[in-house]
Amino acid sequence: MSTLANQLASAEREEVARAIRLLLARPLLTEAADPTGFDLVRRRRDPLARWFDYTCGWNLVVEPRRGYARLTKVRANPDGSRPARRARSGRAPFDRRRYVLLCVTAAELLSMPMTTIGMLADRVVQAMAADRALAGFDPVHRPERMAFVDVLKLLESYDVLRVVDGTTETYVDSAEAKVLYRVDNTLLMRLPAAPVGASRLAVPPEEVPARFEELLADLVRERRYGGASADDTHAETAATTDAQRNLRLRHSVLRRLFDDPVLYRADLAEDELAYVTSLTGRQILRRSVEQAGFLLEERAEGFLLVDPDAIATDVRFPDDTSTARVAALLLLAPLCATPAGLLPEQLAETGAELLRRFPSWARAYQSEEGPARLADDAVRILLDVGLAGRARDRVVARPAAYRYRLTETTGPAPKNDPLAVTAAGGAGEGDKQ
Repeated sequence: MSTLANQLASAEREEVARAIRLLLARPLLTEAADPTGFDLVRRRRDPLARWFDYTCGWNLVVEPRRGYARLTKVRANPDGSRPARRARSGRAPFDRRRYVLLCVTAAELLSMPMTTIGMLADRVVQAMAADRALAGFDPVHRPERMAFVDVLKLLESYDVLRVVDGTTETYVDSAEAKVLYRVDNTLLMRLPAAPVGASRLAVPPEEVPARFEELLADLVRERRYGGASADDTHAETAATTDAQRNLRLRHSVLRRLFDDPVLYRADLAEDELAYVTSLTGRQILRRSVEQAGFLLEERAEGFLLVDPDAIATDVRFPDDTSTARVAALLLLAPLCATPAGLLPEQLAETGAELLRRFPSWARAYQSEEGPARLADDAVRILLDVGLAGRARDRVVARPAAYRYRLTETTGPAPKNDPLAVTAAGGAGEGDKQ
């Protein structure tokens, strides 16, 4: 009996660890997209909810009958490194226009259990015309329809919209396209992860640009940690207890550890660094990492989590799925060889050298401005995965970048293919959760 109990306990630990990593990579998990993964989360939802609440202060909602699990990740320092992306156009990030359309479309969908693409477009036209702070929406123009389709495809990927009849993409070519949707209003309301609703921060439209950073910080301010909140409009200060302070430190450090590719000590505030190096902080960190099934690499420069099963990895590096990602790996060598960093013109020259070295590669960058664009795209990837940083006007390699190396290969791959050079490269893998 004891042996059986131990086996059951071990199986539960393994399943919880797997489910944690699954949710870190996919905070909105639907039964339609991943039936096996959703069933695992459904069965282990209680220990999962406790782990996320204690470790990161994130709320997990599992709706078995509606077929979704929503982990509401909150970051203390929101940034633009993880934008919504278009299903078309090479998964380009959303621009301002598409974000505005997304917000207005979501608001209109709240009262529509069923709709057609034409009816929804008409509602969006009326809503944007009624708000003087918004530019009007005119589906007569093809670029506007393309932006609208990108928004609808994103909502489809979230399972908020389900196509009953027709195809969303047909609307790009004709505003008369016939597409019927079923709307999951409950799931739609679960999408926002900010602790404070935007409506509670209402300010005159003309003040938003000047106060944007302040308003963004107010959206993610959590009352559980004490201090002034969005509701404390007449309080300049508010008391914070030691328990609240320790709770904030635990969540702020572990959120970044489990959500970023690498956590550098230099990026931690003084009190956060003191917490993570304390006896209690180190014990909590190591226990949490073990419970989630990660391997912890602790160096003088910081911390890095490795998922041996790559479940929590939503962005891989190295990765040969795009020209820019290959260029990012190739750019690491000159960056690491120049500790002081490279100037924009030096990066552009490096891009030009890559194009000269592999003349049949990267055809989209074979233009006068191509080398600079290639370098910029590669640098953006390195910044995103924590392998590079900016120091004034230079791009510098960060410590984790030295995990990688490039080695020449002698295989039959053509010499004008950079993968012939990078095939044996990469001393490690960067995970971005």
